[in-house]
Amino acid sequence: MIAIKAVKLASGVLIVLASFNAYAQSSEAGAMASPAPSAKSARAENRALGKKVRAALAKANGIDVANISVRVRGSAVSLSGSVPNASQVGQATTVVKGLPGVASVDNHLTIRSEEGGQ
Repeated sequence: MIAIKAVKLASGVLIVLASFNAYAQSSEAGAMASPAPSAKSARAENRALGKKVRAALAKANGIDVANISVRVRGSAVSLSGSVPNASQVGQATTVVKGLPGVASVDNHLTIRSEEGGQ
């Protein structure tokens, strides 16, 4: 009879200890996991950085931004479109690389031909 009570007591103690251990593991896992940015907040961040890039290009002297398109994904900026002369291609890259939050610039700007009337 005493042996049965001892086994029941030991089983109860083991169950309680296992419960505490499982609770501690799930709490630590939740604290360590970093929240991933939602798609909505990522799009908002991309739009905000895109606006900063467009504003910086517009403020830069000597860059015609009329035909420049800016796309942002994360901290990568992609420029496309056309500019009147070759010096503006490199200048646009330099201006964008100098902005905070920009990790890379993919420049697909072309030189606009004057014959095309564009």
